[in-house]
Amino acid sequence: MPTSLVNLDALIPREDFEVADEVTGFQTATTLKISDLDKSAFLYSALRKPDFQRETANWSPQIVCDFVSTFLNGDLIPAVILWQSKSNVFVIDGGHRLSALIAWVHDDYGDGKISGEFFDNRIPAEQRKNAEKTRALVKKSVGTYVEHQLAVQYPDQAKPDVRQRAKRLGSLAIALQWVSGDSNKAEASFFKINQQAVPIDPTELKILKARHYPNALAARAIIRSGTGHKYWAKFEADKRSEIEKIAKEVNTYLFTPELQTPIKTLDLPVAGKGYSAQTLPLIFDLVNLANGVGMERRVPKKKKKAKGAPAEANTNAPALVPDADGMDTIKFLKNTRRVMYRISSDHPSSLGLHPVVYFYSLSGRYQPTSFLAVVSLIREFEEKDLFTTFTQNRRAFEDFILKYKTFSNQVTVALGSGIKGFARLEQLFSAILTEIAGGKAEGEIIEALRKDDRFRFLKLSESELEESRKEFNTEVKSATFLKDALTNPVRCKICGGLIHLNAMTIDHIISKKDGGTGQLENAQLAHPYCNTTFKEQGHTAKAAISTS
Repeated sequence: MPTSLVNLDALIPREDFEVADEVTGFQTATTLKISDLDKSAFLYSALRKPDFQRETANWSPQIVCDFVSTFLNGDLIPAVILWQSKSNVFVIDGGHRLSALIAWVHDDYGDGKISGEFFDNRIPAEQRKNAEKTRALVKKSVGTYVEHQLAVQYPDQAKPDVRQRAKRLGSLAIALQWVSGDSNKAEASFFKINQQAVPIDPTELKILKARHYPNALAARAIIRSGTGHKYWAKFEADKRSEIEKIAKEVNTYLFTPELQTPIKTLDLPVAGKGYSAQTLPLIFDLVNLANGVGMERRVPKKKKKAKGAPAEANTNAPALVPDADGMDTIKFLKNTRRVMYRISSDHPSSLGLHPVVYFYSLSGRYQPTSFLAVVSLIREFEEKDLFTTFTQNRRAFEDFILKYKTFSNQVTVALGSGIKGFARLEQLFSAILTEIAGGKAEGEIIEALRKDDRFRFLKLSESELEESRKEFNTEVKSATFLKDALTNPVRCKICGGLIHLNAMTIDHIISKKDGGTGQLENAQLAHPYCNTTFKEQGHTAKAAISTS
């Protein structure tokens, strides 16, 4: 999977099949020319993607460039499959192919006029970078669309290769095939065709089919910070506004600051790259976990089952139905925001969990399984009221999981990145915390894990980095920085845990009510939760005694 992706999602608008379910009997074209994709062309103005079509953002700059070159050189291109209803022409298969050519015609590789309007002019830096890279590759390889137009008008001033291609452009075309029947047949054709070519990720397939449900709507809103295609456009204006406001806030908690590799700072986002093929499935899982959808939960302490008994489904999980008015989507967003408040924010409830400790490997790779495990762990803390226990033992807990960082990766390798993986990792984190809170030393904890059937596969030493390499790759560079940066990180003066810029407060050592001043000598850094709830309740963290 390419790590640098070009976002062409804005270039063909989305439309709901359900509002265009009227089959026409007109004769349809059999080919599509490049001029049909110009901004004034009738066909381009009618092109639509189904609203369940996955985001057109899975091609790298080089793939986009190669495809444009393939078309201009007259090489064979598979037919694009369309379906017509009313005045709309829906792309059933070939969205990336058409979008790449549209990008060339409009000089918009995710950062042009169409994309700017689509994303409310809030285009991520990485999206702009990938767009510029694509533009440069295309210009070097075949030249721009405008250059080819000018070559027709002023052939004497054009480069020979551009002039020759410009003459061929009028005869070059992509073959078209048409799906007949109603919207149900067209939708069935879409999923069948797309599963045959490049199978859709199972989680993404759930998102596509749940497009009218609050969990999918919330995830879609969060992923693009309330911009892009408005899947929630049918709701009333006040509901739309609230959805976009909360989504933008949650997106900020997840993806700010922006991830740059190799890693040269401890100021990392808690959810990794905000711009990758894996991001939407991650956010969908986050929304589901935050709202108890489709996930098995441990039974709360007061209903404790016998050892070895299977987990019970969360009976409080909402029965999902399509969201008719936006209220359920707003509720799902608020629940997700509440979880993110806890994980990393400036909200008084924030634990300020440092991404380096919990969500990244020793080599700087983002670990989505760890993120989901922590989201699930937060819910366990809420069910069992473990926030005080966690804070009192946080320094020792974080030191332990930093030392045995490879455990997270081993769980993912053994059980996968799905529910089995993060559920087992949550159990591992919970078991470690329980042992530490019980006063166990490191050796005793390791021995307890070895005896636990759930964790017998864990190994105490495992390198994440390849040995046989002469050049320093990105992971080695990131690992080198992290190794040095973690020797003396900034810590909360109350609990001793690592502190992150997104969840950093200035605490009065001697409180104002006890006569404390606002002078430098009375100030210390602290997590929001430590500074408010934990401190005000008069608790003492074990780690703070040794680090104060």
